[in-house]
Amino acid sequence: MPTEITVGVLALQGAFHEHLLLLHQASTRLRQRNDSEVRWQFTQVRNRQQLEACDALIIPGGESTTVSLIAARSGLLEPLREFVKVHYKPTWGTCAGLILLAESANRTKKGGQELIGGLDVRVNRNHFGRQAESFERDLHLPFLERELGRDYGPFKGIFIRAPVVEKVLATVPVAQAEVGESEETVFAPPCDSLKTEEEREPVMVMGTLPPHSRSPGENPLEPVQTNEAAQEIIAVMQHNCFGTSFHPELTQDPRIHIWWLEQVKDAVRKARPDGSLRK
Repeated sequence: MPTEITVGVLALQGAFHEHLLLLHQASTRLRQRNDSEVRWQFTQVRNRQQLEACDALIIPGGESTTVSLIAARSGLLEPLREFVKVHYKPTWGTCAGLILLAESANRTKKGGQELIGGLDVRVNRNHFGRQAESFERDLHLPFLERELGRDYGPFKGIFIRAPVVEKVLATVPVAQAEVGESEETVFAPPCDSLKTEEEREPVMVMGTLPPHSRSPGENPLEPVQTNEAAQEIIAVMQHNCFGTSFHPELTQDPRIHIWWLEQVKDAVRKARPDGSLRK
């Protein structure tokens, strides 16, 4: 009998519907591969009870300050931190979701914003510019190539007011001492149940992009001349957390969602005492 795994999509604001559509596409592709171990369930998450029913979670693109404000007002912010940093359930953040999963964020609005944390990185909000400066790029993502083999090809990355990972952090206290008390820098609150420094896995860089810069009025669809030696980090993974600067949910390409569901399945298996997906 297949194991039921429930994946939630935080539905407070942003592109949650688009994620749900691609999750259904991804699960269909997995069934076509004769993967009968899992019966996938996908659901919107707006309160603590819905979150507690989930085995994994996606935090979609949107407006990170708005999402954190709604989460705080609805009493969901602390349960989200517990989900990510106490229970270590698989969590994927896209664009605004990456900002919320970061342990530190720069260029925040006046008064800052609340972060969930989980990824030992510092992000720069809106690094790629305003809405009018949105752009698309073909991305070469090695983790997809390893998983998909001959089905691998460039993935269309859609960047809309996107953040970038400007620094991989050793530990949060080190980062706070390094950055200081800047009004534009915020940190996720510490978590008593967080793993010790020795137990925490390092951040893995999963995707990069050559530096992106434009002159005002330049066509955002035209290629940019860049220094290939320098790369900007646009995808990272650490233990149960995965984050992307771009919006896979705004494409018709389910490959990253397929890959992530495989990671979720493995995480659920490892969390079982017998290391299996059997009921």
